[in-house]
Amino acid sequence: MSNRDWLKAAARAVATVLAIPWLLSFRVRAWLMGSNRALEGSTQTLALLPGLTGQYVRRAFLMSALDYCDASATIEFGTVFSQAGARIDANVYIGPHCHIGLVHLERDVLVGPGVHIPSGARTHGTGEPGLPIRDQEQARARVRVGTGTWIGSAAVVMADVGHHAVIGAGAVVTRPMEDRVVAGGVPARVIKRRSENG
Repeated sequence: MSNRDWLKAAARAVATVLAIPWLLSFRVRAWLMGSNRALEGSTQTLALLPGLTGQYVRRAFLMSALDYCDASATIEFGTVFSQAGARIDANVYIGPHCHIGLVHLERDVLVGPGVHIPSGARTHGTGEPGLPIRDQEQARARVRVGTGTWIGSAAVVMADVGHHAVIGAGAVVTRPMEDRVVAGGVPARVIKRRSENG
């Protein structure tokens, strides 16, 4: 094992110890109010930890609190999670100040700053005008972002995105996007296709 690998392993071990109070608090609150509400509160607090220490502690916490979070994932300052069923695969980077719902970010996904990925496009119903929005039927859905995709800053992604796609900054994805496309706009549309050989 190289010195760098040894230092990373030591940092992960220290971060795991530092995350224990948050994990214990999360488990108690999850039992009392449900895992999703408990997760959101915990990640709001953990989102405030700056620098490399914050990255390591957030990852250590999320590895136990989410459905899956890989040890190689990076979650930056200010990012909040709202659904314990989220999955974060290997080498995923989530930029600062993101909001992540029920999502599966596959291997090597890059998420720019300020991106919102709620739990699908129907997290709030609107069908009954006489009912307040908060009382309408909800239909959460897992949003999948395919391997190697890059989501630009301040995008909103409410539908699946294929592998090796690029979603432009500020785009609003309301319908599924295929593999290897570049999409942008509101609502997002395909601008061009990325070829296998560049």
